[in-house]
Amino acid sequence: MENLIRSKLNEISLPLTLRSLGPEETKTIGRKLGKLLRSGEVVCLYGELGAGKTCLVQGLAQGLKVREEEIKSPTFVLIREYEGELPVYHFDLFRLSNSQELEELGYEEYFYGRGVTLIEWADRLGECLPSRRIDINLSIIGEQERHIEVSSPEGLSDQIVEGLAEA
Repeated sequence: MENLIRSKLNEISLPLTLRSLGPEETKTIGRKLGKLLRSGEVVCLYGELGAGKTCLVQGLAQGLKVREEEIKSPTFVLIREYEGELPVYHFDLFRLSNSQELEELGYEEYFYGRGVTLIEWADRLGECLPSRRIDINLSIIGEQERHIEVSSPEGLSDQIVEGLAEA
C-alpha cells in the first residue's frame, strides 16, 4: 500500500494545480489543507483583489477547528488571532504601508511558532518573506472559477501533497 501511495505521489508534480468552481469549493480546498497543517507552518497567499484569498483562509482556519463565525478579514488591524486545534495567526497585509509596521507587530514571533500563520498579500513581506513556507497563488478564471496553485520553495511534505491531490 505504501508503495502505491509513493507511486501516486511521484506522479504529482509541483506546483500542484487545483481548480475551484466557486467560493464553497475554495473553502473546501482550504479545509482539507487546514487539516494537514502542523504547528510552525507559514502559508503565504497571493492573488489579485477578489481572487479568493480570504475565502481560502476561512476554509484553512475551519480545517484547524476555528469556528466559522470567528473568521474575519483583519484588513484594518493587520492580524487576527484565532483559537482552534492550534493557534491561527491571520495576517492581511493589503494596507501595510511599510516594513516598520510589520516589525512593530513582532511578526517573526508568529512565524514557526506553536501555531499556524496565514498571510494574505504575502508579496508585501518583501525581504521578510520566510523561506520555509507554503505558497498559494489564486487566479481569477471566470466569475466564480479560480485557479489555485500550491508550491513551496523547500518542497511540500508528502502528507500535504497527498491530501491536496485528493482535494
